[in-house]
Amino acid sequence: MSFYSDPSFFFLLAAVVAGAVVLGLLERPLGRYGLVVSLAMLVCLFSDDWSGLVLALASVALGYVATRLVLARCSSERGLTAPVRLLGLAAAIGPLVVYKVTTAAAAPLGGFIGISYMTFKITQVLLEVEDGLITDLPFLDYVGFLVFFPVFTSGPIDRSRRFMADAHKARPRAEYLDLLGRGIVQLLVGAAMQMVLATLARQYYQPAAIDLTKDLGPQLQTAFVTAWAYAGFLYFDFAGYSLMAQGASRALGIDTPANFRLPFLSCSMEEFWDRWHITLSHWLRDYVFMRLERSLTRHRIPRKRDTRAAVGLIADMCLMGAWHGIAPQYLLYGLYHGLLLAGETLMRRRWHFYKVHHADLPVRVVCWFVTINLVVIGFTLFSGQAFTFLGGIHG
Repeated sequence: MSFYSDPSFFFLLAAVVAGAVVLGLLERPLGRYGLVVSLAMLVCLFSDDWSGLVLALASVALGYVATRLVLARCSSERGLTAPVRLLGLAAAIGPLVVYKVTTAAAAPLGGFIGISYMTFKITQVLLEVEDGLITDLPFLDYVGFLVFFPVFTSGPIDRSRRFMADAHKARPRAEYLDLLGRGIVQLLVGAAMQMVLATLARQYYQPAAIDLTKDLGPQLQTAFVTAWAYAGFLYFDFAGYSLMAQGASRALGIDTPANFRLPFLSCSMEEFWDRWHITLSHWLRDYVFMRLERSLTRHRIPRKRDTRAAVGLIADMCLMGAWHGIAPQYLLYGLYHGLLLAGETLMRRRWHFYKVHHADLPVRVVCWFVTINLVVIGFTLFSGQAFTFLGGIHG
């Protein structure tokens, strides 16, 4: 069974939500109920892949043991040492790294549905324990956060402390009904986006290699339509899924954060990443970019602040690309966005005209036009369309 696509999933979801409604109307916390139904739904998800279920549960157990070890050392007089920190981080991200590397070598090992998003959550909890933001880690709360089924396969990526506060919250009846109502609307809108609009856009995605013996005009026009069709498909498919995941979460009492916020209205690349796959970009900002930036600043490597910012942004986006997969299109996609963000940061800091006029309507229109087309060009890298198109030059 696949989440948010198989009819059987929606029948089971309806039954799960019905149980949540009863508890919500009784003003009971929904955390433990969410844990029980999530485990049951994962059994259905992995019904054709029992080894995947074992690997998923093993990852939960490994993450918990490693995080408890780090927590214990943080609480001890000796404090957290570098070897323990590295051991914890290896336990958190090791399974994903092994899976990505072996997949790139055409011999995938240790993967399971949802491994990427689970790794983000395991790593997040580990880092917040290191930072002293989490000082207690009940096992059931930890498992409930990691296996919460509405967001298990493809996010959005919630934050553990926010999630656990919702899971233990006994909402007043009126508050839960408001949350439930908004969740149901999101489920319906998300289903329409994913099943109708994404399907329509997908029909126009027809990547083809360039033929230098024919007129280039029509080929470029077709490539342009194909690029925008893929951008539309990707948005409606993923944003639709995210809305359904957010809606299902709300029905279970968890106010999962939004993942998309009208990204095609962005007037800069920074704004785009604040509207597109928000939970991923914010996770990378908080747990990768900011930490790398602080480390580079502390060691003054490189010496110039602008260069340090550029290095941090490029590293951050390259990691984002590698997270999607260790393949040329994903790695180039990450590098492409890293370079764009770094260049944009330098432009904002050094170009006097932009500093003075960036809020003017004509400038914003031009920035919007440039930004959106740069985004679509990036999607041609991500989808492989650019490689298909340019491959014909050597055909």
